[in-house]
Order: sequence, then C-alpha cells, then structure tokens
Amino acid sequence: MAIKWNNKILLAKIEATYGVDAVPIAENGVLATNVSFSPMEGQDVDRELELPYLAAGGTIPADLHGKMSFNVELAPSGTTGVAPAWGPLLRACACAQTIVVATSVTYNPVTDDHESVSIHFFIGSTRFVLLGTRGTVTMEFSASGIPYLRFELTGLFRKPTEVTRPGTDLTAFRKPQLVNMANTPVFTIGGTALIMRRCMLNLANQVEPRFLVGDESILITDRSDVLEATVVAVPLSTLDPYAIALADATVAVELVHGTGAGKIATLGVPRAQMQRAQGLENAQGITEWPLRMVPLADTGNDQWTLTLT
Repeated sequence: MAIKWNNKILLAKIEATYGVDAVPIAENGVLATNVSFSPMEGQDVDRELELPYLAAGGTIPADLHGKMSFNVELAPSGTTGVAPAWGPLLRACACAQTIVVATSVTYNPVTDDHESVSIHFFIGSTRFVLLGTRGTVTMEFSASGIPYLRFELTGLFRKPTEVTRPGTDLTAFRKPQLVNMANTPVFTIGGTALIMRRCMLNLANQVEPRFLVGDESILITDRSDVLEATVVAVPLSTLDPYAIALADATVAVELVHGTGAGKIATLGVPRAQMQRAQGLENAQGITEWPLRMVPLADTGNDQWTLTLT
C-alpha cells in the first residue's frame, strides 16, 4: 500500500540528557509546513578491496545523521508569560528562553550549554527518530504574508521502525496574524520609522555533526547572525544607510508584530552594523532599499531578542 506524503506527524521534545530519547508524546506535536527530510545523511566508506577481477568492493555506511527542515508560523501562545508551542525548537537552535510569569517570554542567543530535542517523525506508520537534534533558524516577516520560523535541524540517526501511529495535539499552536499595516505597527531603523516589505533575521548557526570514538553528537560551534530588510527608500536627510555603512556605525532595529495581549512578538536588535548598500530595487515604480545588517553583541549573547507579550 502506498504511503501518503501528507500523512505526517511531527513530535519534538527537549532532552533532559543529550542524545537520550525524550519520548515525545501527543502534546509535543509540531504544526509545520514545507517539510523536507533526509533521514540517512553521512558517508559511504569504500572498502577499496584488491580483487582478482574488476568489480566494486562495497562500502560501509558511517557518520549517520538526519536532516530536517520545515516552517512554523510565528505566533505567540496567546497568553502573556506562557511559552509558545514552538519554544523547544527555538531552544534547540542555541537560544535561551526566559519566562516572566504573566508578563513575557523572551528568547536570546546563548554561547554555551545548548539544549537539544528528540524528534519523532511519522510518515504513515513509519517512525523516524532523530536524537540530540540541534540546528539553526531564520525569522521572516514579509508584507501580506504569514510570519515564519524556518528551521533547519540535524540529529543523530536511529533505524526507522514500523509502529502504531500516536495521537497528536496541535491546539497550542495559534493562528498567526498577517504581516500588514494593522498587525505590524512598528518597524524602525535607528529610530526612524520606515515602510517595510520584508525583514529577516538569520541566526546562521554553524551546525557540526561530530563522530568520534567515545562521542557522537551534533554541535553548534559558531554563529553569524545577519539581518536583512527591504524598505521603501527615503531622502538621505531622513536616513542615510551609505553614511552609516561608511562610518562602521550601528543602529537599533525594532519590529513589533501582532496585536492583543499574548499575541505580540517584538524583535529587537540594539546594535546592528550597517553593511554596504548593494543596489536599488524597483517595486511598482517605487524605489526600495535592500539593506543588510550584522547584529553585534554588547556584553555577549545580547545581539538580538525576540520578546513575546
């Protein structure tokens, strides 16, 4: 019987001990879109046999790991001070989660003690398991579109099995608000309000599968955060990205999306270094700037925050 691709269940749960299956259950379900999955990445070690005839010598699979990418709608939990259902995934991308009860949930990058998740992914009744999973994420806000978290995750391979499909509870995932004038009231660069087409923060974590005797793990060894925004060009007397770039100066960037208590996400970058402005764009006869900035740390692990209120 054919296995339908759309018949999927995705579960993810924070691991108490790295690489030990956290056994996610229905409440750990993930509401995802645009799923891509490579279950058995690695290498094929050639035996390089010297045979008495011309023939392949065969290979041995090694360094096995899986890769998965998908999008999750960036919508807070709907209740102030309650973490969103996608929180564990963001934590697996080298982010800390800080909860202030009944007030806020804040995410920021961290350098050490990175968390990991166990992923159970079902296609039909086939269960794929990735352990010690870590990765990177891009936050994207595009006008007239749904705001997304675009995850790219890597985990340790476990042999797939045929099991009874579990139930899944996706009620914790809230309906998103479109990125538009009504729902996205604030976008500023250097304190200047601008008309925005698109804003994207890419954590660009360097994810390294590491296979040694005595240790097999997925590590995040570096990051190169980049912030990109496409905005309607304004007179240089209002905002001059060329002068800012020439001066190696930094500007604060703030984006506020969502209306209503428990539904607001604020992306803050206190010190964004403006990169060279590369070109102009024509959109419906209007000049737009594609801007690229690098979030810089001040005291460390503070180059950006995502605050849900």
